[in-house]
Amino acid sequence: MSHGRIFNKIEGSICAPRGFKAAAVFCDIKRLGTGKGSEKGRKQDLALIVSNGPAAVAGMFTTNQVCAAPVKLSAQRAAQHFARGIVVNSGNANACTGHQGLRDAKRMAEMAAGALHLKVSDVLVCSTGRIGVPMPMKNVERGIRACTPLLARSARNGRQAAKAIMTTDTRRKEIAVEFRIGKATARIGGICKGAGMIQPGMATMHATMLAFITSDIAIEPSLLKRALRIAAGQSFNRITVDGDMSTNDSVIMLANGLAGNPTIRSRDLRFQIFQTALNLICLELAKMIVRDGEGVSRFITLHVHAARNASDAEAAARAIANSSLVKASWCGGDPNWGRILCALGYSKAKVDESLVDVGYAKPGSREILFAFRRGRPTNVALKTLYRISAAPEFELHVNLHLGGANFTMYATDLTEDYVALNKGDVSDPASLGG
Repeated sequence: MSHGRIFNKIEGSICAPRGFKAAAVFCDIKRLGTGKGSEKGRKQDLALIVSNGPAAVAGMFTTNQVCAAPVKLSAQRAAQHFARGIVVNSGNANACTGHQGLRDAKRMAEMAAGALHLKVSDVLVCSTGRIGVPMPMKNVERGIRACTPLLARSARNGRQAAKAIMTTDTRRKEIAVEFRIGKATARIGGICKGAGMIQPGMATMHATMLAFITSDIAIEPSLLKRALRIAAGQSFNRITVDGDMSTNDSVIMLANGLAGNPTIRSRDLRFQIFQTALNLICLELAKMIVRDGEGVSRFITLHVHAARNASDAEAAARAIANSSLVKASWCGGDPNWGRILCALGYSKAKVDESLVDVGYAKPGSREILFAFRRGRPTNVALKTLYRISAAPEFELHVNLHLGGANFTMYATDLTEDYVALNKGDVSDPASLGG
């Protein structure tokens, strides 16, 4: 695949960039179930991602006021200039676990640093899984010891790491691209997980969304942080499956400079090329999360046009994308513009009903069929609209005609399968809570 004849898709995900290794093992971290659909037997549940040398580090973390111990630890370490490694587990979120949870997160970093012969401050920690259950540290220690000798730079090892971070995900999510930066060839690779509890809201101190991105680009740490903030704002912060922000959302990036390009120190053309590549990686990973949302049957690209300001555009989009009534209608393929108007009306955005347009389009099509224009239903036949909205993917266009601000979100429908997956079972206590 190429993107504008600049970025070529390659194999290897997080191991594609020079100087990055990964590995994953099963160490039985999940001692209790986490609802239907998350039981995957002896799947890998702990992974290591390591750079051969110091790497510029950047991180984005959940803004949920109730955040997990690994988030608190890693947010501090991502604020540094450099790091070397990440230890991540699935099956246990280490969230709402009090002082012991923070001690356990620190201990995970210490164990990984010792096994890898790194400084403790060079290791970040991430967790995903059940909330409120103490981390089984003996299992974690056994896993880190077993994982370390397996570290290698290979597409297989990248795939294994992508599997290890999955919870209710049904498939791996990974990507890598290669591109020219001056006379050098640079690479960016990424993996992520997420299927439920998805509506990230991340800032520099910000089932769960986790993403790990590696690059061999040489770039100043402050610029890497800026680039990740921009890329996440256009991707991970524009997706929703169920409107719930996790306690553990994290995006961490390492860039070790082994591509050999002159270090990017300013927002010049080289920075813009890198930014465009990173935007592409983050958006593709974010879309993978939405398409693999728990129980989803439709992927919707929602465009809000001509809002009064940026805040209104985002508020309008989120109100529509997270409305249970709207999402239920999408499940049935129903182009129910009445529910969309209702969500607009209670959003914090300024809305004038007499100006609003609501239209549907096939993915990527410029032809929009309007169900509602300037405050009135159109004469477009319902069955014509249904042919678009009943497809697995479609675009929804909402024009407020009040200003120049636009906002795009990537959303899903709400299905019976989502409820079945998340409701728990009183006859099976292990499926309840967390």
